[in-house]
Amino acid sequence: MVSKPIIISGGGIGGLSAALGLAKFGFRSVVLERAPVIQEIGAGIQLGPNAFHAFDFLGIGEEVRRTAVYVDRLRLMDALSAEEIVSIWLTEDFRARYGNPYAVVHRAELHAVMLRECQANEMIDLRVNSEVIGHERDGHAVEALLASGERVHGSALIGADGLWSKIRQQLVGDGAPRVSGHTTYRSVIPIEAMPEELRWNAATLWAGPKCHIVHYPLSGWKSFNLVVTYHNHAPEPVAGVPVDHDEVLRGFEHVHPKAQQIIRIGKDWKKWVLCDREPVSNWIDANVALLGDAAHPTMQYLAQGACMAMEDAVVLAIECAASPDDIPSAFQRYQARRSLRTARVVLQSRQVGDHIYHPSGAHAALRNQIMQAKTPEDWFETLDWLYAAEDIVALPRSLEHV
Repeated sequence: MVSKPIIISGGGIGGLSAALGLAKFGFRSVVLERAPVIQEIGAGIQLGPNAFHAFDFLGIGEEVRRTAVYVDRLRLMDALSAEEIVSIWLTEDFRARYGNPYAVVHRAELHAVMLRECQANEMIDLRVNSEVIGHERDGHAVEALLASGERVHGSALIGADGLWSKIRQQLVGDGAPRVSGHTTYRSVIPIEAMPEELRWNAATLWAGPKCHIVHYPLSGWKSFNLVVTYHNHAPEPVAGVPVDHDEVLRGFEHVHPKAQQIIRIGKDWKKWVLCDREPVSNWIDANVALLGDAAHPTMQYLAQGACMAMEDAVVLAIECAASPDDIPSAFQRYQARRSLRTARVVLQSRQVGDHIYHPSGAHAALRNQIMQAKTPEDWFETLDWLYAAEDIVALPRSLEHV
């Protein structure tokens, strides 16, 4: 077992998941967060069954289940006609097939569950105001270089520092992220502000030409999460900038009034310009590894960004436990298990955005025909690669080789 702690750059969902996973096997870690407070920003996120496999492994499954809202279906609506295209039911058959539910949760509430668990664990040292700007390797050790001039010594370094990762910049050196040109606007409203006829227990998506609208309940049905996206060819990254209704509506003037009203009831809209990166074949360097968005940032269209980070954390912890005195080999195995699955999520997320959520005309009509022809079994087979991947469903059983 390594004597020095494993350094984790970033105190988001991926970084805290890594700390919890490593602590499970007796690895000490120090989590370095650049902000003065460890907290999450944003609104709701969707959690597939694969996320719950990871929660259970990390020991927070029951608490997350108490926090989550369980939607009955994924509902795809036509934003031009206001008619349903298809519903994918997430009830008994879905849960039986994948071993866990599909749910939605406020990002801050999920992060708070993880943070409390980390704070209660003596194997985890949480530090704020600790921005990592680089690292240096020295044999079997590594130093994280902080903006303050401090150096933090460890046996290994995990870059869980997001889309603009300083660890990735040094390790991969592939420059700025790819700007998609898609702009997303987010709002959370009280439940009573949502029209009764739209208070569906569903993760609902209204698909329209170069745009879509998403809504679902949060926080024990006390609020609704609103997310609207349109392809406006935005030229540069933007994150969390407040905007008014007029800017949001600009991309939805062509959709049905029933869909437009969802935007009109939104409050305190903030915008993000979506970015990702091209998948790479290597994100490790001996005892330095990337995790989550630092390794494979993805578009939101498969609702898998946080899920992939948690899967990363679990697999990384399992591999470290398998060879506790040889972290570089563990990191190699971690990358081998994760690289193709995460690359598929990145690339397929782009395809979903372009060819399912945003088409128009004959393309949209063909989408509707194909999707409406699918049986429930067809939908399961479509989703199996994501939710029934053996490597993920078997996460708890992976302990057998440790």
